[in-house]
Amino acid sequence: MKATWNGTVIAESDDTVLVEGNHYFPESAVKREYLVSSNHRTSCPWKGQAHYWSLLVNGDLNPEAAWYYPEPSEAAAEIKGRIAFWKGVKVTE
Repeated sequence: MKATWNGTVIAESDDTVLVEGNHYFPESAVKREYLVSSNHRTSCPWKGQAHYWSLLVNGDLNPEAAWYYPEPSEAAAEIKGRIAFWKGVKVTE
């Protein structure tokens, strides 16, 4: 799987976990140079508290376009150490 935004590959891996239609990439497969920290948080009733990254690619910012669960619930343990994308980020094979 490949995550692309603004003409740039943000992440690429054959080892993604699919949860609720979202591919969670291993942290090691994500190009950290495009991630900008964000203080945004949301809560999921069964996964726990999500933390976010913004994407900065070619001078364009996509706020809170990546998320992860640093301490997912036991039910969502398979996504620990993984990052997912939305807000226009295309995930394709």
